[in-house]
Amino acid sequence: MASRRKLGKATAHRKAMLRGLTTELLKHGKIETTVPKAKEVRRLADQMITLGKRGDLHARRQALAFIYDETVVKKLFDETADQYKDRNGGYTRIYKLGPRRGDSAEMAIIELV
Repeated sequence: MASRRKLGKATAHRKAMLRGLTTELLKHGKIETTVPKAKEVRRLADQMITLGKRGDLHARRQALAFIYDETVVKKLFDETADQYKDRNGGYTRIYKLGPRRGDSAEMAIIELV
């Protein structure tokens, strides 16, 4: 199993942050964040879209256990899953933007393809 990024956060904070970022990505289709966070969100968003493509009750309940907003889960299973039914992974794209002005953290935009 590949190692996961800790992102300088405690476990509970990291999980909550990544759940929130994944929820917002699936809600809006695009978010701006740092490159390491974007790479972790990509992994989780791809898992959620795969659950949406499965489409059964168990997959819906697993998605509801992870994503904060029920309307996002409904959108995931009704619209997003249909959009990616012929695609075998790689549902997100990361664009690097360069350093952030305040602390020079590398910024990126992650979006659904």
